[in-house]
Amino acid sequence: MFVMRHLKSRFRRPARIYAALGAVVLLVCLLISASGQQFGGRRGGRRFPGRFSGRDGIPSERYEEQQAMEKAIDPAFKEDVFTFARVKFENDGYGRAWDDDTPNADLMLTFRMFQVTSLKVRPGLHFIDITTKELADYPFVYMAGAGQVALREEEATALRQYLLNGGFMMVEDFWGDEGWEHFNEQLKLIFPNRAPEPMDLNHQIFNIVYKFKKQPQIPSAGRYFRGDNYVSYDQGYNYQRLGHDPHYFGVYDDKRRLVMLICHNNHYGDGWEHEGEDETYFDLFSEPMGYPMFINILAYTMSH
Repeated sequence: MFVMRHLKSRFRRPARIYAALGAVVLLVCLLISASGQQFGGRRGGRRFPGRFSGRDGIPSERYEEQQAMEKAIDPAFKEDVFTFARVKFENDGYGRAWDDDTPNADLMLTFRMFQVTSLKVRPGLHFIDITTKELADYPFVYMAGAGQVALREEEATALRQYLLNGGFMMVEDFWGDEGWEHFNEQLKLIFPNRAPEPMDLNHQIFNIVYKFKKQPQIPSAGRYFRGDNYVSYDQGYNYQRLGHDPHYFGVYDDKRRLVMLICHNNHYGDGWEHEGEDETYFDLFSEPMGYPMFINILAYTMSH
């Protein structure tokens, strides 16, 4: 079980550390260090002072956590850390944008990785443009609001080169048939000759650290709190073709390395951002799905 306490308990670290998790995280740490050399190190991402309340976009209630993460990094190995980088993009119409759930989704996720694993994690917010130069500093990048992304030709080219040269991207935070069809069209700009492949529970990414008995699905917090039956999917979208179950798709390179994980009908960002706002939401989604699945994703991608 993924042991974490409620937000109000001030994020005290659990006493027990499971051997299986420790072994995998040790492997991940070694691989992150190696990948840092491949990508030329990871510098701090672009920040936006004043974009959110607090210093450098960090809410004041997150300062203590950020300082603890900073102090844990050995200056001699300051580049050998995990950095959570979020890509920016132009929106095609209305709806969720690239910065959906920031800053707390990013800050809570990275603090939890620091808190419950042996990873050294870079503090702060790291928002990057989709350019060859920016992407080259980050082996792992994240895209939210994928159902509204509008890629320019040069961005699609930069992503293609990045992914085929060793990078990885997690895509999520979109729902329904329309969202999928839109993102799939954008994916064709990146990979005209590669189709996303459905992933079932037999895929190792669902079992590498935490073993899932069903594919995780995290509803948007606002929709969940307002829902009549507290369902695990966002209501109000068209699910006629694909249905409202979660869908996971993988895009692979020629050596069958997973270069992109697409989490459709899911909102992991809310699972991280809103973990402390409702005990039921935390118990049903954040604790058993949001954080364990991210650890699985990180462990799988960094070890393959």
